[in-house]
Amino acid sequence: MKRDMDFVREILLQIESRPDLDGIHWIELDESDFPGHTNEEIAYHIQLLVESGLVEGTSPTYESPSVPISRLTWPGHEFLDNIKDKGVWESVKKRIDKLPGVALAVVVEIAKEEIKRLLMLK
Repeated sequence: MKRDMDFVREILLQIESRPDLDGIHWIELDESDFPGHTNEEIAYHIQLLVESGLVEGTSPTYESPSVPISRLTWPGHEFLDNIKDKGVWESVKKRIDKLPGVALAVVVEIAKEEIKRLLMLK
């Protein structure tokens, strides 16, 4: 399955907006949380977020293919803060759209550059 960075952003925004994802409770997000996306697509992208360290969660099992999560991590909050603004996100996407694929670490750095540019720090 191909990674969809717009969907990654959408998931991070959803997690941040939910008060029940507080590091104490464990939630399994599904199609009702993301209309237009399958449970498989949701689980895949959430697992990528867990593996990247942006979200605290567990691995899926044979019995339950969903990925329970409990919160955004500090790096998850930092990344989301840099891509939350729609204009910044569009600038980041414009810069990476020319390439067939870009590592998450590069997307993180581009988002930081865009924020610095807006704050006239660069």
